Amino acid sequence: MTLRWGQRERVSEYVANWMSPNIPVEYLIIAGGGGGGSRIGGGGGAGGYLESVSAVTAGSYTVTVGGGGAKAIGVSAQAGANGTDSVALGVTATGGGKGAQYNTYNAGNGGSGGGGAGLLNTTAGTGTSGQGSDGGAGNGSWMSGAGGGGASAVGGAPTGDSQGGNGGAGTASSITGSSVTYAGGGGGCANSGTAGTGGAGGGGAGATGTANATNGTANLGGGGGGARNTTDNSTTEAGNGGKGVVIVRYRTDIAKGRTITGGTITTSGDWTIHTFNDTDSLVVA
Repeated sequence: MTLRWGQRERVSEYVANWMSPNIPVEYLIIAGGGGGGSRIGGGGGAGGYLESVSAVTAGSYTVTVGGGGAKAIGVSAQAGANGTDSVALGVTATGGGKGAQYNTYNAGNGGSGGGGAGLLNTTAGTGTSGQGSDGGAGNGSWMSGAGGGGASAVGGAPTGDSQGGNGGAGTASSITGSSVTYAGGGGGCANSGTAGTGGAGGGGAGATGTANATNGTANLGGGGGGARNTTDNSTTEAGNGGKGVVIVRYRTDIAKGRTITGGTITTSGDWTIHTFNDTDSLVVA
């Protein structure tokens, strides 16, 4: 059988891929979002967002999926916490910063920074370059908190006692074959009126009055919303940060003849996709 020029090129490509020890992969690594602050609290910052390309050879690669930061409860019983890092293929996405609490805990730095609190605490958390944005600054005159930073936008500042700052927007990726937005910041609380909304990409909404705030969405790395507490015996809760995720994909034809396991495996068009919602290993044989 005589092969035409285009067919010969395709056969040569398959042979080269089969002989090469390297498999090029695309990856998306999202860290856990930060927990919201609970006293005139700011929203938690989103987990760090990293998307790029790498290469794998035969071997086992540990994939660590970062957890969301714990929410703050009441005024002084518990501080919120930063999210934890996600790590894969030698790359680390940094956990999101916790939201600030009035006169008690500063906003955390992280992949994206946590939002500042109202009244005495106006400090915003700082995001990590290339991974996320800063949190919004609180205001020393208002009983409302700022939004946490998101992957693509700074957290919003409050605009009065009755309007908390919105969480910063996340970033959309089509690595799974469909567009999904990840790493949105949590919204800040409000004294009355309207609390800040969570940023697109799983950010939790802030709370007004004695209501509980909303958690960041799991496996999107969103920051938790901030709560309003103003009394020492209040049990109103802020929102937990959302757990992160790691997604790896590669051209199915390039990996022909290899066995690759780990995570939840799906396909979309020419691509094979491994989604890690929990810590696991990517094994190439």
